[in-house]
Formats: sequence, C-alpha cells, structure tokens
Amino acid sequence: MKFLSFKHNGETSFGVKVKREEAAWDLTKVFADFAEGDFHPKTLLEGLQQNQTIEFQEQVRKAVVAAEDSGRGDAYKVKFDDIEFLPPVTPTNNVIAFGRNYKAHAEELNHEVNRLYVFTKAASSLTGDETTIPNHKDITDTLDYEGELGIVIGKYGEKIPKGLALDYVYGYTIINDITDRTAQKAHDQAFLSKSLTGACPMGPYIVTKDEMPTPENVNIVTKVNNQIRQDGNTSEMILKIDELIEEISKYVALHPGDIIATGTPSGVGAGMNPPQYLQPGDEVKVTVDNIGTLTNYIEK
Repeated sequence: MKFLSFKHNGETSFGVKVKREEAAWDLTKVFADFAEGDFHPKTLLEGLQQNQTIEFQEQVRKAVVAAEDSGRGDAYKVKFDDIEFLPPVTPTNNVIAFGRNYKAHAEELNHEVNRLYVFTKAASSLTGDETTIPNHKDITDTLDYEGELGIVIGKYGEKIPKGLALDYVYGYTIINDITDRTAQKAHDQAFLSKSLTGACPMGPYIVTKDEMPTPENVNIVTKVNNQIRQDGNTSEMILKIDELIEEISKYVALHPGDIIATGTPSGVGAGMNPPQYLQPGDEVKVTVDNIGTLTNYIEK
C-alpha cells in the first residue's frame, strides 16, 4: 500500500493510493462509514500508533473493500489534482538522520567516514510533495539538496537487536535533506543548518515494506531543473537499515511514525567544482524506485 496525507477542500485527511489511478481513498471518510468497531483514526500517525493492537493494514484493506462494494466508491476517492500533498506522517519526535553513510558523498565533502554522524531535523521543517520551499536568501547563499531513503517506524522499541530490527519498520518514503552548508560548517552540530522551514520535504507516499522487499537495492536519483545531480543506490550505504535501527535504539526509544533518514549518495551541490547551490526558481526532484518522485520548488 501507498499511504499519503493531504488537504482537500480545506480539510486535512489521509489516504491510500487507488491502484492504477492518480487518486486516493479518503480514509477518514472510509473509516467513518466502514470501520470495524471503534477504529476511526483521523491521521496516519493515529493509525500507526494503534498498529500494535490492531493490524492497521488489514483494517484499511477491509474498509476499502467495503467502500468499493458499496456501489458508492467514487464518493470516497479524491483525485491527486484536487489535493495538496502533506508530509505522509508527522512524527512526535524530530526526524533522525544519518550523515556520511555513503562513502563517496563523505569524500566529496572531505568528511571522515570512520565514525557515526547522527543529527536531527526539527519536525517543523517538514513539508510535502509539490510544495515551494523558502529560498532563505536572508541568511544563506548555500542551500543544498540531499536525496535520501526514509525509514518509517511502525511500533515502539528500544535497544532493538539487529536481528529483529526490520520487524519495527512499517515502510519507506523519500526525504530531501535540504541543508544550509554555510551554517553546517560554522556550527559544531548540524541541527540548525538542517532545520530551516521547508528543509525536510518528505513523500509523496509511505510505501509499506511488503511492497518494497529490497530497500537496500533501490536507485536514488536527484534532478535539479531536470539535470541529474545524484545517481546512487542504497546498496552503497555503509550502515544498513537493521544496523541503523539497532544503533539509534541503543540510546533513543523509537515510536510509531518516527522517521529515520538513511544518508545521501554523492552528487550534492557542495561537492561540485565549482559548487552549484540551489537558486530561487529551481525545481528539485528526488526519485526512489518503488516509491515515486518527490518534487519541490525553491521560492523565486
């Protein structure tokens, strides 16, 4: 399944993509009329939080089938052209991110790769697909992109052993780790340089892990104004998904809806000669196999 969150006719909702259609089932409406018992989540995060006691995907499947069989299926669908994409899920915590997890990317920025580098991006920096990001020209001329695979956590856990780590994954999404390179170099930690308004585009979907069986062998391609800048594969990650989860959960309890950004391949603007940073009016697209394309624009 491909889950998404959106705004339609001024109301915020969440849904699941209709197969072979550029549309979504509005799950707020579907659950209101066809849910079993008292299962009426109003957001995707609520659905994930209930996943430990109720099998969320199965409840979604049953409710959607009931909507289809009702003969009024179209009343529960919304076309993508009519919605505003939101971040698929907004975690209760900051987005947890790994840097220097691709050797070639670390080398292009002259960073060491022999130690763990973890930071967070403020949840307030999240934005959705097809949104316009502030150009932040008042504070920086070095705004950069980083296309990444994002992990979505499905259930609570801490001190998770590597062998069980994938059991805690709900699905995967796309993240663009927008970064102010000047602030990144000036500060001892990356939080401020990574947490500008709009600096964490995510989406357009969360793809459940059953539909993405090989997340460590998918292509990541980033284009700026249709020019390919990054062309990598998650097989290049130094720490794999189970290792990332094991390492984080030694120190931080993970909750349903938490997001982990797994690092970026080489090809960022700061690594080019000369550097090519994002400019007002630029279009940035990040494509990950089996998920789709995340598109954003830099404010003119």
